[in-house]
Amino acid sequence: MADRSFPLSDKNKSCSIESDFEYPMPPMTSRIPAVSLSDWPVLRAPSDARRCHCREAAAQCQPQPDVVSQIFTSLRIYAISTAYQLPRTLSLAILEPSRIMRLLQYNNDGDLSLTEFFARNIPKYAILSHRWGVEEVTFKDLTDRMGKSKAGYGKIQFCGKQANHNGLRYFWVDTCCIDKSNSTELAEAINSMFRWYRDATKCYVYLPDVSRPHSDPADMSNEPWKSTFRKSEWFNRGWTLQELIAPASVDFFSKEGELLGDKASLERHICEITGIPAKALRGSPLSDFSVAERMSWAASRETYRQEDKAYSLLGIFDVNMPLIYSEGKDRAMQRLREEIEKASKGFKREDFSVPFSLSDVSDVEHFVARKTELLEMHDSLSGDGSRRAVILHGLGGIGKTQLSIAYAKRHKDNYSAIFWLNIKDEDSLKQSFAKVAKQISREHPSAFRLTNIDINENLDEVVDAVKAWLSLPNNTRWLMIYDNYDNPRLPGKTDPAAVDIRRFLPESYQGSIVITTRSSQVKNGHLIQIRKLGDERDSLEILSTTSRRKGLMDGKDILQFCIAALILVLDPDAIKLAKELDGFPLALATAGAYLDQVAINLSDYLRLYKQSWAQLQESSPALDSYEDRTLYSTWQISFDHVKQQNGLSAKLLCFWAYFDRQDLWLELLQHSDSNDPDWVRELTKDELSFHQAVRVLSSHGLVEVDTFSQEINESRGYSIHGCVHTWTIHVLNHEWDYDLARLAVKFVALHAPGERDFRPWLTQRRLLQHATRCSYMFSSNLVVDDELADECHGLGLLYADQGKLVEAEQMYQWALQGKEKAWGPEHTSTLETVNDLGLLYANQGKLVEAEQMYQRALQGKEKACGPEHTSTLDTVNNLGSLYANQGKLVEAEQMYQRALQGKEKAWGPEHTSTLDTVGNLGNLYKDQGKLVEAEQMYQQALQGFEKAWGPEHTSTLNTVHNLGLLYTHQGKLVEAEQMYQRALQGYEQALGTDNIITYVPALNTIWGFGSLLERQADITKARTMYAKASLGYDKVFGPEHRRSQRLRRKICALDAIVESKAVVVVEEPVDDLQGGLVHLDVREPPSISKRHKLFRKLGLR
Repeated sequence: MADRSFPLSDKNKSCSIESDFEYPMPPMTSRIPAVSLSDWPVLRAPSDARRCHCREAAAQCQPQPDVVSQIFTSLRIYAISTAYQLPRTLSLAILEPSRIMRLLQYNNDGDLSLTEFFARNIPKYAILSHRWGVEEVTFKDLTDRMGKSKAGYGKIQFCGKQANHNGLRYFWVDTCCIDKSNSTELAEAINSMFRWYRDATKCYVYLPDVSRPHSDPADMSNEPWKSTFRKSEWFNRGWTLQELIAPASVDFFSKEGELLGDKASLERHICEITGIPAKALRGSPLSDFSVAERMSWAASRETYRQEDKAYSLLGIFDVNMPLIYSEGKDRAMQRLREEIEKASKGFKREDFSVPFSLSDVSDVEHFVARKTELLEMHDSLSGDGSRRAVILHGLGGIGKTQLSIAYAKRHKDNYSAIFWLNIKDEDSLKQSFAKVAKQISREHPSAFRLTNIDINENLDEVVDAVKAWLSLPNNTRWLMIYDNYDNPRLPGKTDPAAVDIRRFLPESYQGSIVITTRSSQVKNGHLIQIRKLGDERDSLEILSTTSRRKGLMDGKDILQFCIAALILVLDPDAIKLAKELDGFPLALATAGAYLDQVAINLSDYLRLYKQSWAQLQESSPALDSYEDRTLYSTWQISFDHVKQQNGLSAKLLCFWAYFDRQDLWLELLQHSDSNDPDWVRELTKDELSFHQAVRVLSSHGLVEVDTFSQEINESRGYSIHGCVHTWTIHVLNHEWDYDLARLAVKFVALHAPGERDFRPWLTQRRLLQHATRCSYMFSSNLVVDDELADECHGLGLLYADQGKLVEAEQMYQWALQGKEKAWGPEHTSTLETVNDLGLLYANQGKLVEAEQMYQRALQGKEKACGPEHTSTLDTVNNLGSLYANQGKLVEAEQMYQRALQGKEKAWGPEHTSTLDTVGNLGNLYKDQGKLVEAEQMYQQALQGFEKAWGPEHTSTLNTVHNLGLLYTHQGKLVEAEQMYQRALQGYEQALGTDNIITYVPALNTIWGFGSLLERQADITKARTMYAKASLGYDKVFGPEHRRSQRLRRKICALDAIVESKAVVVVEEPVDDLQGGLVHLDVREPPSISKRHKLFRKLGLR
């Protein structure tokens, strides 16, 4: 170890230094002198000349050219030209951390000296963290005995004094402990910097822009220095990031040298200022944090030299690389990422990254303006990984969605994953969660709670699984964008369609959230009001890009250099139009789309605009706000042109007001009814006619292909913007057309599929939002329900099939009122609605009300049709099922016997309707414990169905299932398994493996088979069957249905049994789903070879 002291003299030449941490490299030259590579270890770069602002100092600092320096320069050229693939003998000199460290100390005479230590012998030392300023003391200053009069000398004295106070002899200051004229030493020092700060006993942060005089009380919680501390430039510099994180002990000092606190006491402030998690400040391994998260810590930091943006992060990612101070920031960052990737190979850590995608969001090619809003979003969402939320509030069409897209694209590298959710209603939001789940599953197939969930079936469990994944420890750098939250659930608001966003936010207080909404009452985060564009030039740019009339922006090149000069070279008519449209992005885009389609000049468009608005004022005096006038009159011009191009297009847009704005498709309007208006039949006569009409609307920016991706049976739909939809309601239909309203209700009700249709739930779910629109029109007296009683009944069936029982009840009530008024309370059609209302009450658990409805229907049918009419007997059968559910087994048997006798008389004992009642009697006898009689009923029904339908018909298989359930109760487990296997194989053959999961009888069999497997102590297979059945029930009935809830509880109980090794208790399923709890005597299961074969066929393994 060498020990050299350099006493300082008073000689010094001052020069101004502005760099934060600038390390100059030699100028480049094209000459390659013939010099041996053995000279490489002594190559030197120029000194601090590049930072010198006075000529005398610059001349003194600049070394004379020599051959060695030219070799170094030539090698830099070579490295750049060969993609930085330096020869190994050269790269080692740059990449290896320094093995020698110089430390400062005070001699006995009070002068400073430098001592060199090899890595293994470095003593304890203190280290200084600061911003470079003017007149810093350099290594050359020390060796030349200069520098005491420089401004930077005071910081060195401060560091030495503080080190001595803490009992440390040595200390280190970057300005003078590194010989930056030696390029090799400089490169090694930068690659060693993180380690030097990490190994320091104390780190002192000197803040010249924070003042706290000694007289300030130290124990006050509201010291005035804290506000300036939070704004200190030290937190914005690139090199200070590692100087904050690496040392274990960091003390902060004011410009007066007063202690402000340390990293621990100021932790809350530091986390809020920097966005760095507390655990990173406390010394957690940096490998615990993702690359994206660590990159985000430096995103807003600046460096004087652009390459230092990358070089200052070497220690943060524990990598080394050569320094090339001419490559530019992008190339330096690219090399840094390459080194990070190399270092990460073979290193396993939990990663939460998901590729960035906005495939389901309509994006604009050129986003303009909103710089202030983007900056405010970035500031509000920057943090330490704890929860940050921003609410973008503003008028529909003002650009909230596009602003969110722009933010996501701009800052995508700061997040490990970005997900887009449509929260216009609960159904749309759940479907969005399903897409997010697919994204996660693709990148993380073993993701917690996602592996055993069918993403296309059980949406509520999908939502919970995604929320759980987002709440995992260390998964803190995601961004969720909840778009179109325009119907929030608020106190006192009774709208059943309102959404409570809190149910769909991850539980853990982490991650970033953006919410777009038209409601000012959403209070879930930092509110940013999105207003109209304030700069005309931004409006002109939107007009230019959407109209594709580049002449509007002849000054675009000038804009790149001096945006203020743009206004002088623009078309004056474009300026007038921009003023008239008043900065509404959607209005500007719509006008631009019109200009793109029509060969008129801007002055003509402006004239049409003013004429259109005059007409609008006469027809719609209630629309008196300036914003509405701008939006509505702009679309009026486009609408007039649509009428000229295609009259069907214009009529379709008017008709759209009576449907939901999203997902209007051909088949919904296509019913071939001769009573429909001629234009509707012409519009829907074939696909070409419909799509041609829609294309005209799309070309004017009024309609777009629906981006809501879901599985569908029919053709894809189209959507219009919410503001355009409002305009169609209040302007195009300012005189409400009750005939169109009735027609829309008719189409929605008629399109509701029946149980026998292929995968009916897919179309049912598409219809729900349109059914909601119909419900609104009924409740607002915008359609006369007396004339649409049958349609109300159909909508009630739609809601009931989708498990929306409250909405179904309202529809049935409207239908009942309409039928009673039109046909009377005893009409058979009225009684059918009464019967279905009874079924609904039974499903709601309102058994008293259900019985009242059944009794009314029964009495009415007996009077109208007779006691032995088959319609009457259907209600008798339903009443029997109700009594069975109520536990009135005697009364239930009486109803079933009456129904059976009547059907045998009307149709004969082998008629399938008769056999249905025979099967119900079998269920009843089983519930009564009359197992012999139950088996006789099941065998009679089975023989009858086999004769009538064949052994593979679904009705036959339903009875086979019931026999399996009965045999389970009897303890005949071998026979039970045979029945279940026969039923499942038959369903699979009749319906296909993919479809049995949504066929309720097959789901009942899967549940029953699971119960049998549990009885046989095959817990793993039992749980698989239960999970499959649960997914199917959720898909058919919805997660809130009692069957779904009951089976979920069963799965949870089974999991608890596995965890605790508890006594096995099996809840047996029955057809009426009112089975009891049976304690089982577990026996050895029969042969399972057939079972495994069946599992493979059903996809259950």
